[in-house]
Amino acid sequence: MKYQQPFSLEEYQARLHKTQQSMLEQGIDVLIVSEPANLYYLTGYDAWSFYTPQYALVSQDWDRPLCVVRGQDVNGARLTSYLTDDFILGYSDHYIQNPAAHCMEFVAQLLIERGKGSARVGYEGDSFFFSGRSLSQLQYHLPNATLVDADALVNWVRSVKSEAEIGYMRQAARLTELTMTKAIDKIKPGVRLADVAAEVYATSVAGLEEYAGEYAAIAPLIPAGVGTSCPHVMWRDEVYQQGDCSTLEISGVKARYHAPQSRTVFLGKPNPKAYDTVQIVLEGIEAVLNTAREGVYAHEVHAAWDAVISKHGIVKDSRCGYSIGIGYPPDWGERTISFRPIDNTLLTENVTMHFMPGVWFDDWGVAITESIRITKTGVECLCNTPRALFIID
Repeated sequence: MKYQQPFSLEEYQARLHKTQQSMLEQGIDVLIVSEPANLYYLTGYDAWSFYTPQYALVSQDWDRPLCVVRGQDVNGARLTSYLTDDFILGYSDHYIQNPAAHCMEFVAQLLIERGKGSARVGYEGDSFFFSGRSLSQLQYHLPNATLVDADALVNWVRSVKSEAEIGYMRQAARLTELTMTKAIDKIKPGVRLADVAAEVYATSVAGLEEYAGEYAAIAPLIPAGVGTSCPHVMWRDEVYQQGDCSTLEISGVKARYHAPQSRTVFLGKPNPKAYDTVQIVLEGIEAVLNTAREGVYAHEVHAAWDAVISKHGIVKDSRCGYSIGIGYPPDWGERTISFRPIDNTLLTENVTMHFMPGVWFDDWGVAITESIRITKTGVECLCNTPRALFIID
């Protein structure tokens, strides 16, 4: 028995074909995929096993990937992936955290046995899950191969979504809306930040009557007070106080697809500078939503945002958006498209982005964001949470 697959066999075959085509264009015979989101994209394998090495091996002449996991995770791959048993291979625990051995020896031997010992072999060089030792062991055990850093090859294939993927992102968005509403309702003077984080987890996982949610690739980011000057700090034992500003960045998740969103909350009347900054951010958001569409370059979207904040004297030197979709810890970003001055990517229909126009100062910050789908004529905001400053009296 297998879990019900979130996608059809035809969709997995189309993903494999697009990956093989990209490999062909880059002169790669075999690709070693180490990023959990990419392994899931190509095989459907989904488990919390990415703390040990695991791979999808893609060849130009194979009709499906090989899934290579720790031996004790083979049953998980059988249960969750679309692959048959002969495409799922487990390596021994001899290779786990062993200074004298590495499972890349197992991978290299698989490739040699299948006639790929002298191939051009791609690897994901900047993946969180491909270590320096992985590369050195691959070089040692596959001495006749030509190794090529393919980095984000599969990530780029993932950047344009299918209609089925968009469907799951819309479901994730419904969870985001519900969770954001519950979290904001929880915020009051004297309430612990930890209690709001607990509400986020409980609501986002319990989900709706029609479907449950899943764990997000990033933990809830809910700083308050001076913590809002730091975009990535976590909750602590502190309680909300009257006069605090708080930001929340969360995401609902369905079938590993995310729809993140941020909102800003004030406990009491915001000071004039904060209120004015929020209005500038909202103006910048409208400028971007009126600019982004198929046929526009990513840097043009950033320019629309920057033109608004610059005329008000605000400088933001970080990007204001990034591609999203499948996510596993530590990130729900795809490591491809960014809204920033140097990105010359031409946007196409069904590219999905987290438009993230947060501004952070030395002692406070504001974040109001949207997950968007690029369409032929504009954008679809996946979430329907009111785009406003939330004031708690």
